[in-house]
Amino acid sequence: MKLPNRKKNNKRITKAPPTFIQWRFGVIVFFVFLALAILIARAAYIQVIEPDNLVKQGDMRSIRVKSLPSARGIISDRNDEQLAVSVPVDAVWADPVTIYKEGGLVEIERWYALADVLGLKRKELISKIEKNKKRRFIYLQRQISPAVAAYIKKLKLAGIGLKAESRRYYPTGEISAHVIGVTGIDSHGLEGVERSYDGWLTGEPGRRTVRKDRYGRVVENISLKEKQEGKPLTLSIDQRLQAIAYRAIKQAVSDFRAMSGSVVMIDIKTGEVLAMVNAPSYNPNNREQLQSFRMRNRVITDTLEPGSTVKPFVVLAALDGGTANLDTIIDTGNGIMRIGGSRVRDSSKVGKADLTTILKKSSNIGVAHLALGMPLQELLAEYAAVGLADPSGLNLIGEATGIFPDRRRWSDFEIATLAFGYGLSVTPIQLAHAYATLGAYGEYRPLSILKTTGPTPGKQVVNRQHAKAVLEMMETVIQPGGTATRAAVPGYRVAAKTGTSRKAVRGGYSDEYMTVTAGVAPVSNPRIALVTIVNQPQGDEYYAGQVAAPIFGQVMKDALQILNVAPDESTVKHIDVLN
Repeated sequence: MKLPNRKKNNKRITKAPPTFIQWRFGVIVFFVFLALAILIARAAYIQVIEPDNLVKQGDMRSIRVKSLPSARGIISDRNDEQLAVSVPVDAVWADPVTIYKEGGLVEIERWYALADVLGLKRKELISKIEKNKKRRFIYLQRQISPAVAAYIKKLKLAGIGLKAESRRYYPTGEISAHVIGVTGIDSHGLEGVERSYDGWLTGEPGRRTVRKDRYGRVVENISLKEKQEGKPLTLSIDQRLQAIAYRAIKQAVSDFRAMSGSVVMIDIKTGEVLAMVNAPSYNPNNREQLQSFRMRNRVITDTLEPGSTVKPFVVLAALDGGTANLDTIIDTGNGIMRIGGSRVRDSSKVGKADLTTILKKSSNIGVAHLALGMPLQELLAEYAAVGLADPSGLNLIGEATGIFPDRRRWSDFEIATLAFGYGLSVTPIQLAHAYATLGAYGEYRPLSILKTTGPTPGKQVVNRQHAKAVLEMMETVIQPGGTATRAAVPGYRVAAKTGTSRKAVRGGYSDEYMTVTAGVAPVSNPRIALVTIVNQPQGDEYYAGQVAAPIFGQVMKDALQILNVAPDESTVKHIDVLN
């Protein structure tokens, strides 16, 4: 068999040589170089023109700043008893993005447990998180206790964190609430000393800047700014006196079913406010009691017509002006004095009386004669000189200044009523300031809510001997036959004056009363000026001698004993002969 010849079918197939297309090669090179140019340009733009942007982007992803909260300054009384302190607490926050990234609200029972411990409604908590799915930070609760914070940690809920902060705590509660005030949720003062001295008490928080890796681990400590704690504040208040004053006025308001009551006590030697209380009060540790009628510091915000408590200053003005002396006798007649078409009445007939008897019996007619017998401007100047026209200067928020009359025309009846405390209004602190000036023998000192060191120099505004004489006249007010016998303090010489005034309403005066007792003690060397006020007592007893005077006597007695003031009742009583 003849095999086929394969050589003829085994020819190699040669490929055609590649054809070089120049324009295509040029396009490819062009785009390569264009891409390279763009990359170089972009790199140059990032590193030369805007070099900080890349650093910023990196820092945003790695640098974290942690706030180091500072504590608010401690407020103490004059004996270093703490009245307001800051305690460490936590705030609970949520990161809804992380919550849903880690599975959302699957284990619903643990979320319900979180709501229960925070005192929130379960559905409201869940709804709050669901409505903020795209947010990275929301507060769930502020200022929770360490025990609650520890419980929340044990729940181990993804996206739930704790933030350290502080909360204000007031150890004395409602006793000193009106003086100290209260802070808001962000630890800034809202009322009282907390607000007036907020800048002093507030510290400056620190900051710690670190760099973290993708797992949240700190890889670099960049900077640390130390926190500055708030500065402490020492008040002139004596918490012991504050407590006895508050108990007394709270009990009186309850006993007489009164609308409110106030007590303010001043150190005559220094002008320091030793006690300032009101009833009703509130507990600043319980935010449910933060109601306006409870929070108002009536000692500085409320005004009243002082009534007969201004009569000693009318006598003082007459002595200073030379229109009367210690031998002056005034005939008050049968207890009714006609002035134009109006009448001035005395509660009891006094007849012919000297200045001491006029104060002892609180004769409206007697002081009306004195006021009408002197230039009106002298009487107004005397009121202004002792502090009835000016604010106290305590630098407390909300202080009122009352209404000090200043007009061109006065009727005789208006002048007469001005002499027994109608036609002008003052705050309790202004009235206490006036009595402190009288107790300092006419030396006017500025008041202070902060503790001072040593005696405070003052300005002599009235005659020293005249002031002493009026104080000795006022001693008879607490003696038998006087209007303030229940203000007496066994063992001490007390100069006091009561005042019962009707409350002004639109178109005249109502049947409601404001009862006031003001005075100083001990007369031989005055140390304390005290004013007690009961607003609208109910029942059969509504005169100041029945309502405010007992409070005055009780508080003054305890205060003199606490301050260790020596009794002076055995001191010889006399009235200096004036030239």
